[in-house]
Amino acid sequence: MVEILGETQRFPALDRLEGALQALLEAEGLGEREVTVVLLGDEAMAERNAADRGVPGPTDVLSYPSSEPDDVGVPEVAHLGDVLIDLDAAARQAPEHGHGTTEEVLVLAAHGLTHLRGFDHPDAASWEPFLDAQRRIVAWNGE
Repeated sequence: MVEILGETQRFPALDRLEGALQALLEAEGLGEREVTVVLLGDEAMAERNAADRGVPGPTDVLSYPSSEPDDVGVPEVAHLGDVLIDLDAAARQAPEHGHGTTEEVLVLAAHGLTHLRGFDHPDAASWEPFLDAQRRIVAWNGE
């Protein structure tokens, strides 16, 4: 299940985001798991980034897993975690990536979900699961 909290009330494609992210969850065998997506602006994202990472200014996406993959002995919870997406950053980045803001938000959602699945990208080779999820979510056509 995907829950979307549109804190800014200015993202017009909530249904598309929800459907595409649910499809990606199902494709990963996680269709019964839950994810919360929070859509923010620069100011709110900058506050989270500073408070949680010690980094000033906004970032495009933050992921907060409900549990860590290496939490030995911790029972699996239904809620995978939260993904925070900065709509202002998405709007700035979209032209650089050759698509619209909606597609950029989809890419950021897939990126955040990949982090919730326990992946990270410390080097070039580790980006493949992220890029694969990002390609698939943008290609999702609502079927």
